Amino acid sequence: MDTYTYQIGDNLYLNLTNRCTNRCTFCVRDGKETYEGYALWLKEGEPAKETVLSEIGDPKRFREIVFCGFGEPTCRLDDLLFLCDKIHARGGKTRLNTNGHGSLLAGRNIAPDLKNRLDGINISLNAPTEAEYLALCRPQIENAFCGMLDFAKNCKREGLNVWFSVVDCIGQKKVDACRGIADMVGVPLRVRETIQ
Repeated sequence: MDTYTYQIGDNLYLNLTNRCTNRCTFCVRDGKETYEGYALWLKEGEPAKETVLSEIGDPKRFREIVFCGFGEPTCRLDDLLFLCDKIHARGGKTRLNTNGHGSLLAGRNIAPDLKNRLDGINISLNAPTEAEYLALCRPQIENAFCGMLDFAKNCKREGLNVWFSVVDCIGQKKVDACRGIADMVGVPLRVRETIQ
């Protein structure tokens, strides 16, 4: 049976899709069937939003409901927005873990749609230059690096709680360079431990 929701610590994570616009060299899903004991490959297709909502139950039981699975959540933007509205209506908090390609996927600036729907947005930056981003994240979509930076700027402009993250496997020199990018955009940078 496919896993649509999974709990780690005090958070509940939503696994809406396995589609992704990146093929990151460090991605936890490469060569793995499970993560933290959960089978996150969707073999029966993507879940209906109503099914996911039913599995969430009372969102106040969790610190956050996090859109994060074995894919890019903004591939299912409409369902993500629906779930955010329902979770907030029931007193829950929401966070999006994203590669920042949602606006590229939608063909428009989606940051206004996210306003008042997401309590936090974590954008994976992971490289300080476009060339390094292309090599590390191997995007399958045009203008991926600049599109991701524009998404961050637009989220900030909308007043959203947004930050960049990088994985520590890129080394301190590149982390420092990424901090310069984050400062230029005007959002914080968080360093994540690489998941083995």
